[in-house]
Amino acid sequence: MEFMILYLAVLMHIVCLTSNFLVLTTSNAFPGSVAPLCHKDDMSALLQFKNSFTNAPSNPHAPSIPFPRPKVESWTDPNNQTSSNCCSWDGVACDDKAGHVIALDLSSSNLFGSINSSSSLFRLVHLQRLNLAFNHFNHSRIPSGFGLLSGLTHLNLSHSFFSGQVPPDIFTLTRMISLDLSGDLLELRSPGLATLAQNLTNLQFLNLDGVDILSPVPDTLASLSSLRSLSLSRCGVHGVFPESILQLPNLENLILNYNINLTVHFPDFNAISPLRMLGLLDTRLSGELPSSIGNLESLEGLELDPDNCNLTGALPYSVGNLRSLKYLIIRGCGFSGSIPSSLASLTQLTYLDLSSNAFSLQNLSSLSWLWKLTKLGALYLRGTSLQGEIPSSVGNLSRLGVLDLGDNRLSGLVPAELLNLRQMKRLLLDNNELSGYIPSWLSNMTQLTFINLQFNRLQGPVPLWITQLPNLTSLHLCFNQMNGIEDSDLSNHSLTGSSVTLPKLSSLGLASCNLREFPILLQNHPNLELLDLNSNNIRGQVPLWMENIGISSLHSLNLSHNFLTGFDPSLKILPWMNLQTFDITSNMFTGPPPTPPPSANLDTYLAKQNKLSGPFPRWICNLSSLVTLDLSFNNLRGTLPDCLGNVSTSLSVLNLQRNRFSGNIPQLYASGMQLKMIALGHNQLQGQLPRSLANCSMMEFIDMGNNQISDIFPSWLESLPHLKVLILSQNKFHGVIGTPGSLSGFQRLRIINLSYNLFTGMLPEGYFQTWTSMKAIDSLESQKLTYLEARCHFGFYQFYMIMINKGIHTYYPKVLETFTAIDLSENMFSGDIPNAIGDLRQLHLLNLSNNFLTGGIPSTIGHLSELESLDLSGNRLSGQIPEELAELNFLSSLNVSHNNLTGSIPRGPQFNTFTKSSFEGNPGLCGDTISKKCSSPDVEDSPAAVQDDSSWFWEFDWKVVLLGYGSGLAIGFVIENAFNSGKQPELAEAIRRRLQNRQRKSRRISRN
Repeated sequence: MEFMILYLAVLMHIVCLTSNFLVLTTSNAFPGSVAPLCHKDDMSALLQFKNSFTNAPSNPHAPSIPFPRPKVESWTDPNNQTSSNCCSWDGVACDDKAGHVIALDLSSSNLFGSINSSSSLFRLVHLQRLNLAFNHFNHSRIPSGFGLLSGLTHLNLSHSFFSGQVPPDIFTLTRMISLDLSGDLLELRSPGLATLAQNLTNLQFLNLDGVDILSPVPDTLASLSSLRSLSLSRCGVHGVFPESILQLPNLENLILNYNINLTVHFPDFNAISPLRMLGLLDTRLSGELPSSIGNLESLEGLELDPDNCNLTGALPYSVGNLRSLKYLIIRGCGFSGSIPSSLASLTQLTYLDLSSNAFSLQNLSSLSWLWKLTKLGALYLRGTSLQGEIPSSVGNLSRLGVLDLGDNRLSGLVPAELLNLRQMKRLLLDNNELSGYIPSWLSNMTQLTFINLQFNRLQGPVPLWITQLPNLTSLHLCFNQMNGIEDSDLSNHSLTGSSVTLPKLSSLGLASCNLREFPILLQNHPNLELLDLNSNNIRGQVPLWMENIGISSLHSLNLSHNFLTGFDPSLKILPWMNLQTFDITSNMFTGPPPTPPPSANLDTYLAKQNKLSGPFPRWICNLSSLVTLDLSFNNLRGTLPDCLGNVSTSLSVLNLQRNRFSGNIPQLYASGMQLKMIALGHNQLQGQLPRSLANCSMMEFIDMGNNQISDIFPSWLESLPHLKVLILSQNKFHGVIGTPGSLSGFQRLRIINLSYNLFTGMLPEGYFQTWTSMKAIDSLESQKLTYLEARCHFGFYQFYMIMINKGIHTYYPKVLETFTAIDLSENMFSGDIPNAIGDLRQLHLLNLSNNFLTGGIPSTIGHLSELESLDLSGNRLSGQIPEELAELNFLSSLNVSHNNLTGSIPRGPQFNTFTKSSFEGNPGLCGDTISKKCSSPDVEDSPAAVQDDSSWFWEFDWKVVLLGYGSGLAIGFVIENAFNSGKQPELAEAIRRRLQNRQRKSRRISRN
């Protein structure tokens, strides 16, 4: 990608320079000719202009062109008669007759200062071409005097640190042929593109890259029939790009990169289009790539966006007609079908990227035409459904510098013919099924800078020579079948010898290489930026010598999934000053969490599943750049400090579950604005939910389960527009769940778990109607395996949770975006199950067990075609099991036991698989499953339990019960005393037993 950006920038720059200043100075263009005599007034104006500037200070971030030189330093005073002719000065060109300056090229002349509207520059009224590109005008505004230069045809002010609004008088220069204002500081709001198109009707070249436009592209640009090059990258233009511009008769270059809200539809291209370059990186593409693309016979570059490319259908065979193509990028565009063999005709290709498309499965060896494209310098076929072995003919591509065949199904050995690729710098064969040893001939490929062989089936030890390739900066061998480091005893001697000169690796991945200790070879790579040693068998402490590994360069350290117990006692504070990502997940670290240095710009801190103890570390409150914090599954205790609420404006993930924190949950302040996940479950937290959670507008995942929170249902969370998961189980939530505050309440909610609380009243039918994300999802979306996650420095942090599914506490290490679940079990809900629950057609899990629900099972549950688990046990449901439930083809777990159901059990492919336990405790049921034939006389008998007289129970004042529960008293005795004074002591006893059973389950879950 960096290669292409550079390619486009250089090519556009060459185009502009060639068109703008084909003839700059007569003396320079024709060395043997005599320069005309300079007009005295023009000479004076040039000298005054020169004297208004100083040399620009060194600025490593300022863009530049090759071979910059301060041209004005050669300009001399007219008293020096030998140099008094300004027409011979560097960067100056004059007309042949009057000696007036008509062209001035001061690009990259190291000018520093500003130009005001009274500048002597604007006295050069005969100027036709002016180039001030790549200077430093100190963020000043473009002066308004350009309107005085009415003869200007070429103006280039690009990358010169002008800022602010482009002055309107530039749009009065009606003779303008070429205009380049590219950079990142200018604005073009009013007047905008429409005014430009209306006035500058002779434009042939327009480059506004980086200019802040923030408007749609007007149709009037299509009236510029002379336009040859249009570049609007990073302009913030949006809306639909006019197709008519793509059909301009003279348009050769169109670059629209990095306008994420700009939608482009391809028109039918005519056969006479001169289009040479089409750059659509990071724009929105839709529809199909028309076969008429093959008419663009002059096209040299085609780049279709990898992020917003939603094209459909196959890659047209007619692409093979584009025989002038030098680079072709169609990464991640969703093309299907096969890779067309017509690409064999593209013999001028130097860059080919077909990655991440849904091509049909085919052998790499079947692409025989590919190995004949001998001009290729970069080949990317990542994720293109290739299988089989890498053919030996790959060695024909002798100019290849980059080969990426990753994320396919390639097998066999790494072919020795790769040794023919002497210019190879980047080799990526990861995520395949390659086997054998790492070939020793790789040691002769001395130009290699990047090797990625991870996620294959490579065997043997990690060879020492591979780390000694002289230009190697990145090596990734993770997750193969490697067996440690080659001959570690020998390595200790050979690697410490003075005769060995090792490269300066910046990135090293040796995850799951069966390492048993920290590789001693690390001592020879003090400039590491990334080190990944996760999923090995390294035991004991991190050695003291590790402090010298990348002490000022290390950004990412992953030691997760080992058996480490801590750092050397001398390392009180982690030594890596610029650490950004720190991961010690799944180890045996003890004591307080390791402390990073104060200078670290820490982004990600992961210490899940260790044996860390002590209070919440206060130094975390000082991490102003923290995005991801996971201290879950440890033994941390004490209260959470108030400073946690404003630890970082960028905090996205806060996971402290499975510790022993107590006290109230602090309010969230600045951190709440970016927070996507908060998980504080399985602690001993008390009080109420912090109302400041309502300010977390980005929130997607809330898990407060298994605490001692006493509160009512947080209906105020329904204002969170992105909330997808709400887990409040195993707490002391109570009261009636009312109606939604609006029709949009919890619209994105997909998982809700309120189990093991004290909610009363009817089931929340109003919310069933607003949970629209549980009703229907796009069929294409359901096929994508995407997970709930948050972006962080190392990639993505995937959310995880625990829910009861099919009667088992199930750990979900990843949560599918499409997974939907409702668990309202173990509460005190009463009344009927509303028919509206049948509208939640995308439900996978529904658990309403152990409540006091009455009435029948709604037949509308048969509409839940995606349902996998249904638990209605432990209620007072009556009537028959609806036959519609037999149509639930995905239902693999059903429990309707301990109700008052009657009649025959439905038959069907799924129902026939359920055991007797699914229906026990319903004396009125019959069927083969429970060995009670429906022809027996007692089928029609109604159990006495159906005709209970428990309506008085719901008239009881539950405030007494809730007060007892909330104050920590023995709830069973409160209920028993209240009920024994009435007529139903047996019901009180049943509730007491249920709550005691719930407490036992709670303790058991907490221990797990």
